[in-house]
Amino acid sequence: MKRSVFFISDGTGITAETLGHSLLAQFGSVTFEEYTLPYIDTPDRAHQAVRKINEVAAQDGCKPIIIDTIVNKEVRQVIANANGCMFDVFETFVGKLEEELCVQPANKVGKHTVDTLAYKTRIDAVHFALDNDDGARTRHYESADIILVGVSRSGKTPTCIYLAMQFGIRAANYPLTEDDLDGETLPKVLKEHKNKLFGLMIDAERLTAIRNERKANSRYASSQQCQQELRAIESIYRSENIKYLNVSEMSVEEIATRIIQLSGLKRRIN
Repeated sequence: MKRSVFFISDGTGITAETLGHSLLAQFGSVTFEEYTLPYIDTPDRAHQAVRKINEVAAQDGCKPIIIDTIVNKEVRQVIANANGCMFDVFETFVGKLEEELCVQPANKVGKHTVDTLAYKTRIDAVHFALDNDDGARTRHYESADIILVGVSRSGKTPTCIYLAMQFGIRAANYPLTEDDLDGETLPKVLKEHKNKLFGLMIDAERLTAIRNERKANSRYASSQQCQQELRAIESIYRSENIKYLNVSEMSVEEIATRIIQLSGLKRRIN
């Protein structure tokens, strides 16, 4: 089954996409063709959006789903005339909040404030993650909030970047090499920061598939090699009492959130 979905906003569309993806994820049997229409902040642009929606409806033979975060009522009303099934975030939530708070909403389009400190924290954290990726540098581990460890291609780098971007967390990562795993021991540099370590695990089949995308039919990507490395690293996690998480079926967002929950990390930004 396939359906078209429009994310429409008077701003960047990120909020509409984020909320929409969370809702649509509940319907895994449906394939969604996504369209994002940002900066629909005038009636003229809204009419253009309606034409696009109607074209897609005609092509599909069924109504597209519309998820919008448009503040302006006039613009919203134009979109409501489209041949689509509309889910209006402001109509759904703001009206109820207005009733509960007994306060009129500001109805300001794209109302965002720039938090200079949060912005700097985020950028510094991203730089830290990039500078301390894949064990390239270890001298800054004193400044790390967390150090992710795991076998090669277990998702350490994207998780570090997400922790930095979303939460301002200074995350480094270190891959345990074959030598480390053969000895089933932590490198000295990691032992010095053992309280900051968090391990990533992954199923052998999943790891084999990921490595084959990078180096097909190599020893590195073989099922035997992957199983051997994973057995060794899990042994290290257990013997060194390192908290770890199996990330095989998780998105990077889920991995980061679970790491924060399990490690007790404090978010630097919210």
